[in-house]
Amino acid sequence: MKIVVDAMGGDHGVVSTVKGAIDAVNEYGVDVILVGKEGLILEQINKYNYKGQKIKIVNADEIITNEDKPVKAIRNKKNSSIVIGMQLVKDGEGDAFISAGNTGAVLTGGLFVVGRIKGIDRPAIAPVYPCEKGPSILLDAGANADCKAKYLQQFAIMGSVYANKILDIDNPKVGLVNIGTEKGKGNELVKEAYDLIENSDVNFSGNIEARDVPKGIVDVMVCDGFVGNTILKLSEGLAKTLFSQLKDVFLSSIKTKLAALMLKSGLKKLKNSFDYSEYGGALLIGLKSPVIKAHGSSNPKAIKNAIRQAKQIIDKKVVDIIKDEIEYLNNSKDNV
Repeated sequence: MKIVVDAMGGDHGVVSTVKGAIDAVNEYGVDVILVGKEGLILEQINKYNYKGQKIKIVNADEIITNEDKPVKAIRNKKNSSIVIGMQLVKDGEGDAFISAGNTGAVLTGGLFVVGRIKGIDRPAIAPVYPCEKGPSILLDAGANADCKAKYLQQFAIMGSVYANKILDIDNPKVGLVNIGTEKGKGNELVKEAYDLIENSDVNFSGNIEARDVPKGIVDVMVCDGFVGNTILKLSEGLAKTLFSQLKDVFLSSIKTKLAALMLKSGLKKLKNSFDYSEYGGALLIGLKSPVIKAHGSSNPKAIKNAIRQAKQIIDKKVVDIIKDEIEYLNNSKDNV
């Protein structure tokens, strides 16, 4: 198994990706291909005195920055770490691709280079979302601001497979994010999507309201990319604000400082449940091979966990199962 990693992506670039790759190789036994400027990668590898044979470097002289326009960058920067890395996966020299770089470029490269699964109209960004009852899958979290009902139906099917195989949830519950729980609520998109998902081979629980998202009453939350990205960014902002306010409260007096010491382990556990680095990255689900978008500020732990995530997706044949499910769906339509 070979996991291809964009060594130049993210706020910390080679510093995080090299350390994360070394940690993943040591812990999970996978082979990693680091793509980027060879000299910079070697310089970091030498800092850790890594002498193993499980890390390979593929040189890429160009970098796609966050300021680059995604489509133009993928077309014009053919020698970038993102394009070369994805081409390795397309050519069968790697089994999955990970990048903490430009989100739009990763999405565009996934579509143009890796390609969609036959029958999938639009791939979706599918991050793991921390909830009160345990993690859920949220999709789409930003790849498709405008959707058709059949896209949401496909998201429901793909998300159900992902939750089953990666979160180990038997018969995962699927919910459609809406402004009310009753059938018939919402705009034309969600009303049409409700009927399609209800008649799909998934465990559909109906509509869920935004206030129920953090509770984890379903295992897969389906919505268009505009709504999903809003949920994700609002949740990130709220979590940061709440932890900042808690810190201010606990540091406000001697009594509260003592209370903080007593609650230290519990607070650390709570904070870890919201830590993106624990989950790795967001799978761009619906492509022919796994492509994972890691957080832009990924540290070595996040990169290591993204590699672990890619290994799980490959080991459990998530892409192959999605292919079978979509083929079954399309055959069912043809026979109606």
